[in-house]
Amino acid sequence: MKKKVVQTEKAPKAIGPYSQAICTNSMVYTAGQIALDPATMELVAGGVEEQTRQVLTNLRNVLEAAGSSLDHVVKTTVFLQDMADFPKMNAIYAEYFAENPPARSTIAVAALPKGGLVEIEAVAILA
Repeated sequence: MKKKVVQTEKAPKAIGPYSQAICTNSMVYTAGQIALDPATMELVAGGVEEQTRQVLTNLRNVLEAAGSSLDHVVKTTVFLQDMADFPKMNAIYAEYFAENPPARSTIAVAALPKGGLVEIEAVAILA
């Protein structure tokens, strides 16, 4: 089995010892994405809706750099700083996964890196 590190400037640089994503022969495993603007490495302004949009844009860019796409995602894990934000996050998430959405788990966490409100990781098949 081959292992390939994925790196793109269209998504935030890793803020620790990890890769944006790893590809194997047929799968892509992404690191969790938070709402960092890749140009500034700062959280986007606004609440959970704006952060969810940025997270999913970052995720899409990582997947595309790996040779996949949001359409090929089979599983996501969503981490929310506050489960009360679930309906708002879910509405934005539904815009990005309108048809045949992937399997998903959503977990409430005590805190996220840089004070983020939402983090999402994904597993996808290569296109």
